[in-house]
Amino acid sequence: MGWLGLDDTDSLKGGCTTAVFFDLLHGLPEQVIVGTPRLVRLWPFARRRTRGNAALAVELHSLDVDALVEHLDAWWVEHVAPLKGAQQDSTISNRAQHPASPGMVWFNHQPPSAVYFKGVRGELSLEDLPEPTRSWGDYGRIGATAAVAWPGERCTWEAIAWRSESHSGTSRSVDEAALSEVDSWPEVVFSRDPRRGTSLIAPRGSSPVLFGVRATSAKAANKACSTIANGLKTEPIKASMVFQTNQASGDHLGEALELIVESVEVDPSRKHAKVHTNGPDVLAFFEGGPVNSLARWLRGGDVFRVKGLLDHDGNLHAEQMKVQTWLPRKHERPLCPQCPKRLKSMGRGQGLRCPACKFKMEEDAWVAVECTPPWSSWVEPEVGARRHLARPLAWDN
Repeated sequence: MGWLGLDDTDSLKGGCTTAVFFDLLHGLPEQVIVGTPRLVRLWPFARRRTRGNAALAVELHSLDVDALVEHLDAWWVEHVAPLKGAQQDSTISNRAQHPASPGMVWFNHQPPSAVYFKGVRGELSLEDLPEPTRSWGDYGRIGATAAVAWPGERCTWEAIAWRSESHSGTSRSVDEAALSEVDSWPEVVFSRDPRRGTSLIAPRGSSPVLFGVRATSAKAANKACSTIANGLKTEPIKASMVFQTNQASGDHLGEALELIVESVEVDPSRKHAKVHTNGPDVLAFFEGGPVNSLARWLRGGDVFRVKGLLDHDGNLHAEQMKVQTWLPRKHERPLCPQCPKRLKSMGRGQGLRCPACKFKMEEDAWVAVECTPPWSSWVEPEVGARRHLARPLAWDN
């Protein structure tokens, strides 16, 4: 037995690592027992990302490991190595695009989970990787190794269906009635943006994936996939497979940071917020909804807690946020101690006087007006704006 990992076979030009992995698994010798395929999302800011940040892994059982590795050698040369170098610049992102650099690894024993956690919370390099039993290719070995090292303790499931070659290059067709049906199942998650009512299961661009439906159990993911694939208006699919995934695991986030606000900078046109603190600057993009609104509400001296990921520039991208303590936003004159009227100023340095009973106060006093933040508990973006890895707050409450 052992572990196989694969990554980085796609680009914006096309291709899909999940489809390549499906073909690889179905091309294995008959005596090989295939475990549960895994789809593992990694650190989203990795410099060498092609299109996504997901890598694939699986546990394989064979009585003749040498023969299996020999088969993988031949498969690599014929089917995977030719995918190297595909590249296409993005028209929707300013992120630098890198040519596909496929990588595949074989481990007789699963590497330590620390490799995975380093790859899901920060950037791994080739030099960080443990030595595999056998490896092929280049940079894709990074994601492949991290996927193999995933402990799989918190997981969801995703059923992926691939398009028939006859429909490649055409607009995707997924039956809306079938999708609405599976949306009502409590085990199916993150399939629709509740704000817009739009589907979240079909990718854009030239990917061969028709749809991917996520669920909290393998059985529900498989049933949902079958229901959608058999919908009257769903185009024919080539194949499908259910993957165990680290999506919605929250593995990418460490402990919350408690920070003091120094100032808040808001983009006047796009409403993105940058919170300057006594620690890292915190970014809360407009698409983050409640997180962005709470960030824009903050003022100097407020204390808040935040969970997120640090990018290459040291900025923390906020994913969850909660205000701990806050300073008053407004002050007003005190009430008269003899009647319910509010005191008024008699002029600079002349104290205060009640307009009704004429009571005087020598001090030029102000009292804080109580205020409350727009949310008193933790907040997170709406479903359509969350990262694949984001674990819903409700799942832990």
